[in-house]
Amino acid sequence: MKVTDRAQSTAAKIQTTNREQYDNNSPYQFNKVLVVGLGQLGLPVARYVKERGFDTYGYDINPKAVEMAQKTAAIEKAVNFGEFDVFILCVSTHKPDDMFSPQIEGLLSIVEKISKEAKSGALVSIESTIPKGTSKKVFDILNHRFHVVHAPHRWYSLEEKEHGVNQLRVIGGVCECCLKAGMQFCGGVGNVRVDGQSYYSSSSSLKSLGIPMHPVTKIETAEITNIAENAHRYLQIAFSEELYLYCQANNINFPELKDAVNTKWNVEILEPREGIGEHCLPKDTKMFLQSSNERKSNILRAAMDVDEEYKRFRAKLEEEFNSAIIEGIESPKGKFL
Repeated sequence: MKVTDRAQSTAAKIQTTNREQYDNNSPYQFNKVLVVGLGQLGLPVARYVKERGFDTYGYDINPKAVEMAQKTAAIEKAVNFGEFDVFILCVSTHKPDDMFSPQIEGLLSIVEKISKEAKSGALVSIESTIPKGTSKKVFDILNHRFHVVHAPHRWYSLEEKEHGVNQLRVIGGVCECCLKAGMQFCGGVGNVRVDGQSYYSSSSSLKSLGIPMHPVTKIETAEITNIAENAHRYLQIAFSEELYLYCQANNINFPELKDAVNTKWNVEILEPREGIGEHCLPKDTKMFLQSSNERKSNILRAAMDVDEEYKRFRAKLEEEFNSAIIEGIESPKGKFL
């Protein structure tokens, strides 16, 4: 038998077994979990998974990240990818030399490693922000031998108690059995009918992350969720930047206008500050723009132009402010408002 034929035969057997397990409503057994990527996102995830009672390991290409996880969260270092029941992927999806531009090669290289070393039937949960179509590409690389779900992360470091790992999350599966496995591991849900949004809790004897989950019918919907959320946030900040520039051009006090507008119950003008920084919002907004071949978002492209104009304006003000200080001239009051 050829290698390709053998692989296809194995994949068919795995899918049949998984399908039978789904039809029989049999619970999956999850005990040993590997969190791949131990950075700003992955370390809190690994810590939370361990707190939930799972045998938790970590893997990162950066030895310092592994050492940090060992010291601060007692996460064991993974020697190889064998014998794990669950893989949680928290890998960065930006270019190494440009954190504002999306790239998934690093994620796919990890998937290749899982395909070669991991046992068939394991759950692969992608938490990294990914472009539309990535989950099915992962499923194909894994030769359909693993359950693949996408549960995009939602985590805010400054308010981790309220907006940490265990807040309401979206989840989608490549196949029906994938979603079932993901819902059981993440939310302790044994059966789910996505169309009717109805599901019930599985036996309390089964370990889960205990995270409230919102399942969607297509995994592409889950993929778009996170980048749409961040693109929407990008627009909100860009409008506040636009309003700031408007105020500067028309001699209007921006803070006073912002406070006045925000008295309306359904309006929230944000503080523009130094502009749209970090890397998630710019990267994910670009990812959203690249996700559609047929429709181009004029409003998002305009927002990116506004952000650049706002940053140039702020840089000019800062330069003038520093020059004034050097020359001993008092800066006009409210110049940075």
